[in-house]
Amino acid sequence: MTHFLTLQDETTAGQKTPLGTLEFLEERIPAREILRRRIYEEVLDFNTCKSAVFSGLVQPAETEHTLNGPRQKAHRTLDWEKQYHLAQQAFEASLLILLVNDRQIESLDETIRLTLDEPTEVTFLKLVPLVGG
Repeated sequence: MTHFLTLQDETTAGQKTPLGTLEFLEERIPAREILRRRIYEEVLDFNTCKSAVFSGLVQPAETEHTLNGPRQKAHRTLDWEKQYHLAQQAFEASLLILLVNDRQIESLDETIRLTLDEPTEVTFLKLVPLVGG
């Protein structure tokens, strides 16, 4: 059976941004895999669309902010593994909090149980803007 996770970003000011869903076939997955899949999918979308605006979890270091949001000076292909590594570091440094159904995840190795009877909502709470990569 396919399990769906609904993703959203949230700021400390309470601003929530829906991100869509991720699909998993497994019933139990480590929190690390949720983070990895989120980063992989958003970087893949960005690299494929060749957009100048990247609205991912970790903004590339050369990103400049415009009225329409973060914008790179020139499009370049992003490395999802580098972005993922930076996101893991942010989690470990408590700059990023991961909530699953409003319960804080303490470790990326923590296993999340997915059920079909209730939706699973994953919130990425950024305590500071994440820049790097």
